[in-house]
Formats: sequence, C-alpha cells, structure tokens
Amino acid sequence: MAKLVTTRDVFLFIPNLIGYSRVILALASLGFMAYHPKACTWLYSISCLLDAFDGMAARRFNQSTRFGAILDMVTDRCTTSCLICFLSARYPSWSIFYQCLISLDLASHYMHMYAMLSSGVQSHKKVSKDRGWILSLYYTNSNVLFIVCAANELFFVALYLYSFPLKTPPHLGYYRGVPLSYVTFLGAFTFPLWLLKQVINVIQLVNAASILAERDVEERNKAIQDAESPKTK
Repeated sequence: MAKLVTTRDVFLFIPNLIGYSRVILALASLGFMAYHPKACTWLYSISCLLDAFDGMAARRFNQSTRFGAILDMVTDRCTTSCLICFLSARYPSWSIFYQCLISLDLASHYMHMYAMLSSGVQSHKKVSKDRGWILSLYYTNSNVLFIVCAANELFFVALYLYSFPLKTPPHLGYYRGVPLSYVTFLGAFTFPLWLLKQVINVIQLVNAASILAERDVEERNKAIQDAESPKTK
C-alpha cells in the first residue's frame, strides 16, 4: 500500500522548497535595494530565475500542488510590487504610473487565478484557445512565458539600476545628453516585451471578468429554472 501524503509532505515538496528559497532571496534583495544595487540585482535576479525551476521540479517529481501554484504567483506579485514601489520613490513624477502598474498586475493575476479555479480548472495556466490565442500561448508555452516574464523583470531592473548615479563615465558616450551604458541597452531591448506583458495583463483582466460573469449568469439562470420548475409541473 502506497504511503498517504500529509500536509507536512506537501510543504516539503521540492518545488515548494524552491519557492521558499525564492522568498528568502527576494527579502534579502530588499535589504540591499536602497544602497547596494549590484547585490540587490543579483539576489533579485536569482530569485526570479528560480521561478522556472520550481515548475520543472513539479513536473519532474509529480509534485504539482495548489499550494505551490499560489505560492509561486504570490511570490512573483510581491517581489515585482516591491521593486515597483522602490521605483515610485526613485521617480516620484512617475508615481501614479507605477501605482497603476502595480494595481493592474495584482488585479489581473488575482482575478485570473480566482476565475480559473472557480471554473474547476486545477491550474491557472491551463488556458484554452477559445479564451484568446495570446493568453493561451502565454500560459501554455513555457518558453514564451519565461521569456516575457524575464524581460518584464529585467526592464524594471534596468530602471532600478538607472536610478543610481554612474560612478564612472559610460564607455559608450552620450546620446542627446542621455548616458549610454549596458543598463540603457538592457532597458531598450526589454521594453517591447515589457509592453507586451502589460497588454497581456489587460487581456487577462478582461478575460477573467468575462469568465466570472459567465459563471454568475449560469448560476442565476439555474436558480431561476429551479424556482420555476415546480410551477410547471
């Protein structure tokens, strides 16, 4: 007879252990964020990079869990939100824009997760093509998901690094008064995919709202039919 799984076993599944390490690294990056950009960037980047490995481990060891999926999404949302909050302080004239980005990110992912789970789908990543080919491709193709998410984080990292004054003149010179460095090119290179991620967030929000409304319609119509059925007999 196979050994029954306990709550403790789920908490100690390999992908969840990777998730805990992501949280620790993200918290450590926050400690360096204000004064040590290099250490912060490395810690933050490693935390984000491990996001790809917990999913691989879940599939490899057959340890996919609802707890792991929620832990993964919550960690993603919290780490990104913390970095954007710091950017809001660094670029105060853009604070409203950053607040809107955080709101869109949190709202779209929360509604998507709730809508998918309330529909009986075990994973929020199982999006069918009838919900839109962009959203389906984003969630069902692991390569697309990784590239878009990585570019999104790297764009924010570029903005973070750019907020610190350069200690040495940039080797690439200036363009219209803007210092050129690897940070500038990192931001320019990842900007299109960052923009795509925001578009996907909007699509995800609208799609989730549609799913929830459809569920409301089904439940209300069923209640009306059930209430009227005795009268018709």
